[in-house]
Amino acid sequence: MLKVRPAVTAATALVCLGLVSGCASPAGDSGRGSEAGAAKSTAPKPSGARSSAPAPPPDHEPVAYKPSWPDTTVRTARGHRVNTCVPKDLRSKATTLTTSDKVRLSALVLGDGPDGVLLDHEQGYSICSFVDIGRQLAKRGYHVVIPEYRNHGASEDVAENEHIDRDARAGLAELRRVGAKRVFLAGASCGGTTAAVAGVDTPLRVVGLLMMSSPARCGGVDGVAAVKKLNVPTLLVASPGDMQGNVEKQVREVYAASVARKKELLIQKGEWHGTSMIKRAGASRAALQDRVITFVVDSFAAAR
Repeated sequence: MLKVRPAVTAATALVCLGLVSGCASPAGDSGRGSEAGAAKSTAPKPSGARSSAPAPPPDHEPVAYKPSWPDTTVRTARGHRVNTCVPKDLRSKATTLTTSDKVRLSALVLGDGPDGVLLDHEQGYSICSFVDIGRQLAKRGYHVVIPEYRNHGASEDVAENEHIDRDARAGLAELRRVGAKRVFLAGASCGGTTAAVAGVDTPLRVVGLLMMSSPARCGGVDGVAAVKKLNVPTLLVASPGDMQGNVEKQVREVYAASVARKKELLIQKGEWHGTSMIKRAGASRAALQDRVITFVVDSFAAAR
């Protein structure tokens, strides 16, 4: 897989996703800027999502590494690197994760408690794809981890983008380390594919899955094989115009392969990719964000 840089052309994204199952963002939506201001969710709060738990373990120590996008990387007071797109009031929640192949990732850890949510962004986007949703879920009593993938934002600049499933696994490992017992898997584009793959072998109890514009396969990561092993409530979302219909085609392949007894395929109007369906899709974006948060809440409730 080619190394992703912040600016990704539509043609490159189409080739990556439609022909070789890659996962770059559409042109003009690299995710390096500030949050697009998604509307506030009106989804109901879950009952009992938060429970008493022992104090979390100490934070990771900051480590030295070369960030992928140094011009949009700052250090927190503790010395962790974080993308400048992260709102200032959340930057103290940044930490540094280390993957199984020793790549350093910037990540946000929000909320607390035994019910965890993993939020994995798209290739070519940034950690801020899911900051708004992550903040809202944390307020509702969930323990949220949002890793920034290798070669993106404040995470480490490495030679290639292979093995990004290890970035998702690092996020799950962090949730387990800080006390989560159950987890909802969520991601957009390749982030959804890798979240599903990483969820197959996590020791955490998986309660649900969200994949937005996620390809059937992303490089060497096979989302179809993963959903054949995940019998949990599953929501798949796609826009029919995204990359000339190639994304919807792959999302339908994932849907057909899923063994989930409760699964839903939501086709969202337009041509938006991944979390852009929530951030930029006009009047429908607030409704979709509420739908996503409600699906997370309901998935945990059903697993009790």
